[in-house]
Amino acid sequence: MRLHHPVPVALLLALAALGGGCQTVPPEEDPVHLKQVELDNRLARVERVVDNQGLMGLMSQIESLRRDTQALRNDVETLRNAVEQGGERQRQLYLDVDQRLQALEKRGAGVEAAAAGAVAAGAAPAGGGDDRAGYQAAFDLLKQGRYEQATQAFRQFLAAHPQSSLADNAQYWLAESIYVAQKYQEALPEFEAVLAKYPQSRKAPDALLKIGYCNYELKRFDAARKALTTVVQDYGDSTAARLASQRLQAMAGEKR
Repeated sequence: MRLHHPVPVALLLALAALGGGCQTVPPEEDPVHLKQVELDNRLARVERVVDNQGLMGLMSQIESLRRDTQALRNDVETLRNAVEQGGERQRQLYLDVDQRLQALEKRGAGVEAAAAGAVAAGAAPAGGGDDRAGYQAAFDLLKQGRYEQATQAFRQFLAAHPQSSLADNAQYWLAESIYVAQKYQEALPEFEAVLAKYPQSRKAPDALLKIGYCNYELKRFDAARKALTTVVQDYGDSTAARLASQRLQAMAGEKR
């Protein structure tokens, strides 16, 4: 008679449970799956770091370009201001000359009218006709822009009529005819001669103003500032004082 050794029920149940467990573990609890997720996350972090570093480099380049562009804009603005200031000085120079010429023309017309009235009344015009004609001829050359000829004509007038009542004006316009030709070194002593020879002349403030201008153009800024300040202090209500004040302000802005 054969004896059968039955398999214990408990062992069978344990084997069944083990086999079934291998098949029922959820994917989110699977160690392999978890490791894969961890690796994916780490890779994503590395990619973000690389991307951020590239973005930072790009931003740095953009900032550098922005600074270079701003520097160029500043240079252009500086040059533009320099050109505008230079042009404004030149424009003011010729505007000043033109205004003074017009004023003198009006005065000349008034003098001629007075002289004509004096002649009609049987009197001789003050100063005589010869010096006035010579002065007018030189002044006409200046108005025409013939500066070199005007300079020679005013010199001839002063040599021929040193005691004329028009001598101070002639000395001033002699200096002016040199100044408008931008010969500042030569014009300076001629303006100084107005103050030395004719200190009471109505041209004194104008001559002092141009002494300041000449020194400025010759880059003698201390001398220019001194002359212009004297104009403002001594001739405060004059056009020359207003122009001197404007030039002093410009020099302060230029840090001269």
